[in-house]
Amino acid sequence: MSETPELTQDLIKAALTTVKYPGFSRDIVSFGLIKKIDIDDEGFVTIDLLIESKNADIPRYIFEGVHGVMKHVPGVKHCTVNIEHKAPEAKKGINDDPASWKSSVPGAKHVIAVASGKGGVGKSTVSANLAIALSKLGYSVGLVDLDIYGPSMSLMFGTKESPGANDKDEFIPVMAHGVKLLSMGLLINESDPVAVRGPLATRYVQQFLRNVEWGDVDFLILDLPPGTGDIQLTIVQTAELDGAVIVTTPQEVALIDARKAIGLFERVETPILGVVENMSYFVCPSDGKIYHIFGEGGGEKEAAKLDVPLLGKIPLDIMTRECGDQGHPVALEDPSSNPVSAAFREVAQACADRILKK
Repeated sequence: MSETPELTQDLIKAALTTVKYPGFSRDIVSFGLIKKIDIDDEGFVTIDLLIESKNADIPRYIFEGVHGVMKHVPGVKHCTVNIEHKAPEAKKGINDDPASWKSSVPGAKHVIAVASGKGGVGKSTVSANLAIALSKLGYSVGLVDLDIYGPSMSLMFGTKESPGANDKDEFIPVMAHGVKLLSMGLLINESDPVAVRGPLATRYVQQFLRNVEWGDVDFLILDLPPGTGDIQLTIVQTAELDGAVIVTTPQEVALIDARKAIGLFERVETPILGVVENMSYFVCPSDGKIYHIFGEGGGEKEAAKLDVPLLGKIPLDIMTRECGDQGHPVALEDPSSNPVSAAFREVAQACADRILKK
């Protein structure tokens, strides 16, 4: 006959990880809601929680969820749940004038822009794999391809399904590899050019930000087009961004343009979450020797100069390219056996931690 395990705080926390925060795919422990756990010798447990929410139903749902879990924990004779509930501080934009506050993207709890100053550095590859890696970490994720003239996400996610529409005439994103996806590439034929002038392209971007039924995703990834033109300005002026990820290669010519993208976000006081150095190095498959084809250390030096993290170094890898072309991004691979997938998982975790202030 097996013995009842010792009743400890770790055992109780493990049980509480099954209680999800309403509307999120994450649990109340990872959100840091547990402030104190007391256990006496007779199996009486007291759990203190701090919940910041405008929704008065949230504490009730969590209260019921905790009691529902704790009654099945061996050794617990009685559980008392104390909840301190307070409204969160209002989140403001650039200054204290309400007329200048940015409005958030409807249905997205946190919005991350992925940007680069120039094309060809693998920004869309980083966006796609960041979205999937966040999904693999347990978050609900949306991805909108805002490269109106050169959309690539439909190819990278291996889907040609057209977005639907609801009764409010809002786009319903396509679900692919666990990510909600919207791209101009899903709205036009593959061979058709997007021949529109700047103002119309800007209107498309505003539609993609405002007129979509995202369904309360934890993170919405915005894959920006390269550069610092009209579309980028529309995004930073329209959406409230939690932060930007800057993608570059190690070479100086890429870093020069990356600084321009960084300057744009700094001008509107959008936090830089960090730098991703893509195509950082190449590992020769025959002998394992590392070659720094595009130079070495550029991304690290730029991150240090900005006083932001280097979120990751992504190697130049044949499988990553093949996976993207086949509609099966490399972040879907097992990170324990695929170093590129592991690198993207680390980037995703670092972004989530910085936004959620873990």
